[in-house]
Amino acid sequence: MKNIDAFELTANLIKCPSVTPDEGGAITLLDELLSQNGFECTRIERGGVSNLFARWGGGNNGRTFGFNGHTDVVPVGDIAAWSVDPFGAEVKDGFLYGRGATDMKSGVAAFVAAAIDFTSNTPPDGSVVITITGDEEGDAIDGTTAILDWMNNNGQSMDHCLVGEPTSPNHMGEMMKIGRRGSLTAFITAQGVQGHSAYPHRANNPVSAMVQLMTALEETALDDGTEHFDQSTLAITTIDVGNTATNVIPEKCRATVNIRFNDAHSGQSLIDWLQHHLDSVSEKTKTRFQMNVKISGESFITPPGELSDLISQAVQEELGVTPELSTTGGTSDARFVKNLCPVTEFGLVGKTMHAVDERVEIAQIHQLKSIYGRILKNYFA
Repeated sequence: MKNIDAFELTANLIKCPSVTPDEGGAITLLDELLSQNGFECTRIERGGVSNLFARWGGGNNGRTFGFNGHTDVVPVGDIAAWSVDPFGAEVKDGFLYGRGATDMKSGVAAFVAAAIDFTSNTPPDGSVVITITGDEEGDAIDGTTAILDWMNNNGQSMDHCLVGEPTSPNHMGEMMKIGRRGSLTAFITAQGVQGHSAYPHRANNPVSAMVQLMTALEETALDDGTEHFDQSTLAITTIDVGNTATNVIPEKCRATVNIRFNDAHSGQSLIDWLQHHLDSVSEKTKTRFQMNVKISGESFITPPGELSDLISQAVQEELGVTPELSTTGGTSDARFVKNLCPVTEFGLVGKTMHAVDERVEIAQIHQLKSIYGRILKNYFA
């Protein structure tokens, strides 16, 4: 009976210094392991990023279940603040330490190990697909989107997909993500007229105009929440002038706002909403505004049903816990996968992700592998 050790695989992945966009050996390691165990693997390289597509089973036999994850990690920060080597995969007091231990090399190891064991020991009437990217923590331009583009061009598909991101706030199995809020960042510049602070009537102060705009944006509620989402939020992340003189009214003022929005909005509807406020303040203050917008992802929801029931049943059978259906948190690559098939996220407790001394409880790695294996068993039953 095949029995891949998910803990050992996680440790080996942590030892790969795969800080975005460097592959660091992690994609190569998984490519070799999956190829040796009956998966047909394709390396997808785009924009200096390495990605991996792996399929077990024929493309037209039965249903296809997919897993998605990433092996790239955020930088370690101040290495002197770590009590261990960030890429040493050290074990202390039942925890495995290292950058990516939680986010999300343990999740990748768990579903890779579960998929190999399942397809080797009880070959299903269908296919299992594994997609792994090296560009989730970065701009995500050449990661999962590159994989999906390749799949589209090569006639590859998935019927359902599980993204193995950490999803539980405190206890293993307590939460899955059936959707995510959208994210929009607006970069706004107010153009005024420079002048002496003793003669403000001869100038046009862009700082005053920007303060009015930011106040209007912050005080206007976007919505009251929707069936599956909390209220949308707007945060002012910076206001910059760069003026070192106390007696000069500056010419320009810049600000940035980030909006996390639910399914009551689209990126375009929020751009229109922002532009309405810009135009209103511009008319009042005679100040010209310019705005550039970056939409990192639209909001989406996978309605409760077959996929969420499948995950809930597996978690209940393995842990005796029923996970909450949630749409909280930031963005993930599920925002891309949802264009291909129904997608839900389920993984570990995420308390230490991106933190100094990032670590995962070793018992949780084994629990997660068991849950993923149970999901595959029930899906193809």
